Amino acid sequence: MTMISDNPERRFMAALGARLPRPKAILAVTAHWETQGSTRITDGEFPRTIHDFRGFPQALYDMRYPAPNAPELQDRIEALAGDLPLRRDATWGFDHGVWGVLLPMFPAADIPVVAMSVNHSLTPDQHLELAGRLAPLRREGVMIVGSGNVVHNLRLYHASRGTRPDWASAFQQRINAAVLADDRAALTRFSPGDTAAANAINSGEHYLPLFYAVGARLPEDQAGVFNDSIDGALSMTSYLLGDTRVLAEATASLAA
Repeated sequence: MTMISDNPERRFMAALGARLPRPKAILAVTAHWETQGSTRITDGEFPRTIHDFRGFPQALYDMRYPAPNAPELQDRIEALAGDLPLRRDATWGFDHGVWGVLLPMFPAADIPVVAMSVNHSLTPDQHLELAGRLAPLRREGVMIVGSGNVVHNLRLYHASRGTRPDWASAFQQRINAAVLADDRAALTRFSPGDTAAANAINSGEHYLPLFYAVGARLPEDQAGVFNDSIDGALSMTSYLLGDTRVLAEATASLAA
C-alpha cells in the first residue's frame, strides 16, 4: 500500500532517489524470491513485473516496472560469485520486493536491473560472504539494494497494526545500532531465548536481504538510517551505506 498512498516513507524514497548518483545498473536482492540449492538471478531482455500478493486494490496490479536486463552485470555477478552456486533464471521477474523499492526512487524504469533470490541453502555467514564478493560492483557504478524488512511477522501483524510493540521497537533499535557500528555478529548471532529476534526474523527471508547491504559495505562508507518506522509487526526502517549526505538533502527538501 506504500506504493499507492501518500505516506512519509514513499515521499522520502522519492526524494532520496532524486538525489542519489544515477547508477549504471542495480542489483536488487529480494525477500520475495526464495530458492534452495542455488542463488538465482533474473534473465531475459525485459523481466516481467510480478504481482505476488492478493486482496489489494486494482491500482497495485496495474503497476508495471519495465526495466531492462543488465547482461554485463549478470556476467560480473557470476564471475564474482565464483564457487558459490548461482545461476540465471528466466522464469522469474521483478516482484514487489524489487519494484516496490525502485519505483518511487527511479520511476522511469530506465536503469538496467538484475534481481537476485534469497538462497535458503546458505548460512548467514555465507550470505555475508557472497555479498562481500559482490562489493566490487559498487565501485563499478552498480547500486546494491537489499529489499526486505528487519521486523516482519504477518502472523502477529493483524493483532498489532497501528501500534509500536516493545519487542519490535527494541529489536529494531538493536539492529540499527549493529548496522551503524558494522557489528556483524550482532546481526547474525541470537540466543535461543531471544523472543524479540524470533518474532521479528520469523521465517528469515525478509531479514536476509539486509546482509547484502551490510556485506557489500566499502571501507569508506558511512551508514545512515531512514524511514525508521514500525507498524505493529512490520517495519519500514531502511539503511543507506555510502555517502549519507543525501539523507540530509532529502530531509531538507521535504521540509522546505
